[in-house]
Amino acid sequence: MVQAKEVSKILNTGQKYDRFAGGYDFYNYFAERLWYAGWRRIFFSPLKGNILEVGVGTGKNLGYYHPEAKVIGIDFSEKMLRIAKKRLIRSSKKNIILKIMNAENLVFKDNSFDYVITTCVFCSVPNPIKGLKEIRRVLKPKGKLIMIEHVLSKNPLIALIEQIHNPLTKYFLGVNINRNTRQNILKAGFKIEEEKNLALFDVFKLFVAEKE
Repeated sequence: MVQAKEVSKILNTGQKYDRFAGGYDFYNYFAERLWYAGWRRIFFSPLKGNILEVGVGTGKNLGYYHPEAKVIGIDFSEKMLRIAKKRLIRSSKKNIILKIMNAENLVFKDNSFDYVITTCVFCSVPNPIKGLKEIRRVLKPKGKLIMIEHVLSKNPLIALIEQIHNPLTKYFLGVNINRNTRQNILKAGFKIEEEKNLALFDVFKLFVAEKE
């Protein structure tokens, strides 16, 4: 059962995303052109089967999914999801469903998905290990978790900058820029199959994981 304190954290973070939903795509414009679009095409476009996208946000991944995939995208921000739904309507894709839902309490049955996708999401899930355990539960035995995330760098100078700025990003945006996502994945019971640095040395990373 979700505790009242946990619910409060989830709602608070969702409200922060609601507040800047309208400017989210503008804020990420250059990163989208420089990095994200290419990563979406390389890592997500080939996937088929049942796919869950956790933290679909404004729906930037939606245009890249294979037509043979069956995709459910969830988010805990109603306003972000509203933008994603408009993007989905424009795309005319019929193989994607969007739902309001929080990563720490997925309503799906065990062993439901071939893939679970996240793109810069686990910086803002209030209890990341709990969320990852939920993902592990709904993944099929041979299913894969594919994550593109920004994490705490192993470079001392970059890590110091992240630690200094984290209180501000967490307070205003609900975003933690100093999380050890690799460790969280392992604590949730996953085995990391692939780990790759994508940008800014080791700040943006790809993780591909399976159930232990």
